[in-house]
Amino acid sequence: MDKLFTVVLAITVCAGTTALLANSGRSARQAQTADAQMAADGAFRDGLFVGRFTAEGGRPLRPPIGRWSNAQDRASFAAGYRRGYDDFLAGSTGRER
Repeated sequence: MDKLFTVVLAITVCAGTTALLANSGRSARQAQTADAQMAADGAFRDGLFVGRFTAEGGRPLRPPIGRWSNAQDRASFAAGYRRGYDDFLAGSTGRER
């Protein structure tokens, strides 16, 4: 009876560890996939560039979304613009001029 309990316990621990490792890898892959999709999106990349350029010039946060014709590209451009603007400001606060 003790042998059977030990075998069942070992199998349960192995199955639980496997499930834990499988789930942690999936969430990392999903985050990596989202970043890769944004990096491949031209409107998002354009927004990053324009947002950084705007922040470098000290101008206010007003994304020129009229550059893109459809709603999905406009949303993607605006997201990239905000990220570029915020990333520049976050990076420049720690630097001395």
